[in-house]
Amino acid sequence: MILHLEFWPTLTFCTVMASWFAFAAVFLAFFSKKPPSAPDSKRERSSIVGIALQGVGYAVVWSVRRPPFTPIVALGKLFEVGMAIITMVLAVGSVWFISAAVRALGKQWSLAARVLEGHNLITTGPYNVVRNPIYTGMFGMLLATGLAISHWIGLLIAIIVFAIGTMVRVRSEEKLLREAFGEKFAAYAGRVPAVVPFFF
Repeated sequence: MILHLEFWPTLTFCTVMASWFAFAAVFLAFFSKKPPSAPDSKRERSSIVGIALQGVGYAVVWSVRRPPFTPIVALGKLFEVGMAIITMVLAVGSVWFISAAVRALGKQWSLAARVLEGHNLITTGPYNVVRNPIYTGMFGMLLATGLAISHWIGLLIAIIVFAIGTMVRVRSEEKLLREAFGEKFAAYAGRVPAVVPFFF
């Protein structure tokens, strides 16, 4: 009987929206309590390009929308329920993953790529799963939003643009980390994937 219930699209939409509020709250809470950070040792300005591209990806996924409360593809009720569950788990899990990563980084977290004086290489918690867990969570939020509201073409374009932006940011940030930590970072990068878990 649960397959005939019509509340799945509404429940999915509300869960994704609530996850976005939680996503924003994580960063607002962090910045309101963040202690003064140490002076920059090095900063990579090119990461700003990556930030802009990620923003464009989010803009596309929000703006290229399908009719409200309809499935991204019509493949039957069982598929719709399965996709609704996957979307909700993805949204909630992404926010949790981002929150854990922000806590692990502490005062070292920043918007643009930089290395602080006395910077530590964080490899525990979510950083033991991927090297860039905040981007992993951000990508999860992009996917969840697209599955909830976007036309599949919009989601595909958003994924491509966001992936390029993420690649730019990862390369900018990891360039600094390689310079700062040398073989230690190389060994870490050799055993932990960059953004997608279990994908080397």
